[in-house]
Amino acid sequence: MIPWLAIGSALWLGILTSISPCPLASNIAAISFIGRRVGRTRQVLLSGLLYTVGRTAAYVALAVVVTAGLMASGEMSRFLQKYLNQILGPVLILVGMVLVGLVEVTASLNLAGGALQERASRGGIAWSLVLGVVFALSFCPVSAGLFFGGLVPLSAANGSHLMLPSLFGVGTAVPVLGFAFLMAFATQHVGRAFNRLTQVEYWVRMVTGTVFILAGIYYCVTHIYGVSLLVW
Repeated sequence: MIPWLAIGSALWLGILTSISPCPLASNIAAISFIGRRVGRTRQVLLSGLLYTVGRTAAYVALAVVVTAGLMASGEMSRFLQKYLNQILGPVLILVGMVLVGLVEVTASLNLAGGALQERASRGGIAWSLVLGVVFALSFCPVSAGLFFGGLVPLSAANGSHLMLPSLFGVGTAVPVLGFAFLMAFATQHVGRAFNRLTQVEYWVRMVTGTVFILAGIYYCVTHIYGVSLLVW
């Protein structure tokens, strides 16, 4: 059985990914696409759900490929079982440093160019699914760090190829789902909610990055240096 902490962590990693600057920009594009149909409640909600399904499916497929590939080799599987906790410490510290801005990485992978977004704007609601997949696979340093440095080790440690990546995918689409409901039922609140989201993103990222660094230090001290920090 997967621990509740792992379940909550996967969902939180997805939500943090969704409000980080680069993924937030793609979510804004998705919100704009969905917002074309304001006044058509069913289509707005369906577009938001399809976008969520697209993101979730992409992350699940990628996580399955990565984790299954890691566990397919007997030697690799034994290596991870033995050294995963030791590896996790430095990885968490590095991801935390990226989140708080101590390490700057500018490389990114953008699969959703202007041509695709323009084509989607002329298409139907089925394009919400396509945008979800494409935006999910358009990695920037923060989203790549959270996925490959946070979710993948978490999934591998808990033997979860489906549930944890699915929760991560749903988390990455939370803003779009929220704004889809607002546009469907309370359009006047969209602007206010968006402003609040952009305001809290910095502090959420700083707090989570700090927690990642502290957790990484804990893993390094306990699993690499063998120092027990628990006092009974």
